[in-house]
Amino acid sequence: MGFAERKPIYEAIEHERNTKIISYVTSDRANAETQIGADCIDIFVDALDAIGPTKKISLLLHTNGGNTAAAWRLVNLIKTFCDEFEVLIPYKAMSAGTLISLGARSIVMTKQAALGPIDPSLIHPLGPQVGNGNQLARVPVSVEAVRGFLDAAQVDLNIKNENLLGQILNDLSNKVHPLVLGEIFRSRAQIRFLAEKLLNEHMKDSEKVRAIVDFLCADSGSHDYTINRREAAALSLPVEKPSAEFYDQLKAIHKDYSGEMELSVPFNPMTFVAPSSAANYQMVRGLVESVNNGSFGFVSEGTMFRTTVATPAGPQEQLQDQRVFEGWRAL
Repeated sequence: MGFAERKPIYEAIEHERNTKIISYVTSDRANAETQIGADCIDIFVDALDAIGPTKKISLLLHTNGGNTAAAWRLVNLIKTFCDEFEVLIPYKAMSAGTLISLGARSIVMTKQAALGPIDPSLIHPLGPQVGNGNQLARVPVSVEAVRGFLDAAQVDLNIKNENLLGQILNDLSNKVHPLVLGEIFRSRAQIRFLAEKLLNEHMKDSEKVRAIVDFLCADSGSHDYTINRREAAALSLPVEKPSAEFYDQLKAIHKDYSGEMELSVPFNPMTFVAPSSAANYQMVRGLVESVNNGSFGFVSEGTMFRTTVATPAGPQEQLQDQRVFEGWRAL
């Protein structure tokens, strides 16, 4: 499985739909996830230069999301090379992937495809920490979770006393650094601005635009809420249902890259490396592909060492990851 098997399908879709396809996949494999990021921009520039100015570009997208600013930059970059921009979603385009989709004149969704809320989660150097083995790891803070907490105090619990509200805010700032809270509220305003700006480019009904943004940014509830094709259409998003033949093509592409990247198989380093030994690894954790520019992968490679060390509590196994390369390269 690989680009050689997907390329003929890309070519067939391009011919049938009079378009040029760029495929962007970020891994959602458990313990080997990647996200939409600015590091893919140069790869997209090369792919778009190879295509040149054209009537239509279709972005085949599979992602759990990522950096909002990178998503905004990416959708605007693509649209400078074409008159018509569409997004193809075989399986999922969540969070920042949904933001990209809002900039499309049409969103082709299979029956199993999903969009999601675009409330960003913020990972900040001053963000809260939780234990991760012997280390502390920064955890993301949901913008809408913070808003929901404050709304619960003021609306649901109907707290009006200014002193009590001040104590609640002070307690929140003790849990989440004030600079992080400031960045959270800035991000909330930014994501709504970007979503409205993308929708306004191809939707003229301001009331519908506002309703879509309200739902995606707040009213849909938790960040892992999924929006299927029927609900996306009910929101007035420009959803297109693929023909039976087109559905089979999109499904075949998804099955192929999913198998190549082992997206359905959680990555477990402890089973990957035998006890008291080492193993080399190479994982493709992202793809940018086009007929004109070939296949590029976001690759992590190195050597993992599994050793047993003596501790006061007895022998314990440790895993060391000696990573020698991580980044984009031609496949």
